[in-house]
Amino acid sequence: MSNTLWILESTDDTKFPYLLTIKQDETVLLRLRVQDKWPGQKGNIFCLREGNELGQQPTKELERVPIISLKRYGKRLAVILDRAKNKRCDFLFLKKQYKTKEGEYEQIFWRTERALKERRPKVKLTTYTESDLTIVIDINERYPYRFPGSNVERERLPVGDYALKNNNIIIAIVERKTFDNMLAEFGKMAAFHQQLSELETYRHAALVIEANYSDFLNSEKLQFYHPTFAAKAIAEIHALHPNLMIVFSGNRKLGKEWTYRYFSAINAHEKDVPHSKVAEVIAQYGTPPETRGGSYYELRECIEHEFPREFTIAMIRNKFPHVPETTVRRVLKDMKKEGIIIVHRQGLKSFWTKAKRSP
Repeated sequence: MSNTLWILESTDDTKFPYLLTIKQDETVLLRLRVQDKWPGQKGNIFCLREGNELGQQPTKELERVPIISLKRYGKRLAVILDRAKNKRCDFLFLKKQYKTKEGEYEQIFWRTERALKERRPKVKLTTYTESDLTIVIDINERYPYRFPGSNVERERLPVGDYALKNNNIIIAIVERKTFDNMLAEFGKMAAFHQQLSELETYRHAALVIEANYSDFLNSEKLQFYHPTFAAKAIAEIHALHPNLMIVFSGNRKLGKEWTYRYFSAINAHEKDVPHSKVAEVIAQYGTPPETRGGSYYELRECIEHEFPREFTIAMIRNKFPHVPETTVRRVLKDMKKEGIIIVHRQGLKSFWTKAKRSP
């Protein structure tokens, strides 16, 4: 289970009656005084950041929910909660200049996915800023892409054909393949997997294929391979390299355009200076244990592979104390409907048994 929690508590403060805390293990990542339990139809909720010393003490804990994801997008801190409803939101951290004196002050707005959709704000991409790019082209590229307006260098890359540098460090890398290149790689898949594995060692890595996926299902274009084999080969690449972005650009021109936009977005994100508190939260957060999609799937896995053949809801609650009751009931209902478990009743009590043992 995720060890990062979303904790909402009530206080006696009439203006900011709720205290919201994001906590990982015993470390408080963020603590805010908020005006409502959830933004809802209000759109945005103005928040005040609580300092290290907690002011007015909370009077009652209202909810405690595991957090699936905590990420930074520009000046936004995006949060995904492990529950079915009211699970996506973000906090926008801004700094404003005082109008009547020198210095700046902080503004924090709590926003939800629903509010952003309904209000339809003016479209503004997180990585809209374009700046000079330093792009390295591998010396073995005979007819490389052109990147006008960029600082282009030629050198031998450890892997890939194009790389984006920031402070003389490779931060993104792209491997380019034509349709014929990919067909040739199908004949030496073991070696190709090794190459793609090295690409995956970079935080931002992509394989750009200058063809359409449908081309690999066209028997007239494949010549030596059957469409079924080509489809399986591509599926294997996706399955064995989940951290590698694979793009079918359609042709060389669009492959170049995609690569340039990809590098531009990464460069803008890397050079964007986040709000100090957002950067601090992300730095402290680290990477929590993998949740595999949240408590619903983790609970299912545990019932199928770890629980004894006969079990009770009390056992589930003991092992998953922070999982909402609605999630527990949904898992049991779905697994019963699928014929995986069977319910038995003895008076007012119920227990469950597995209909078949997991392999």
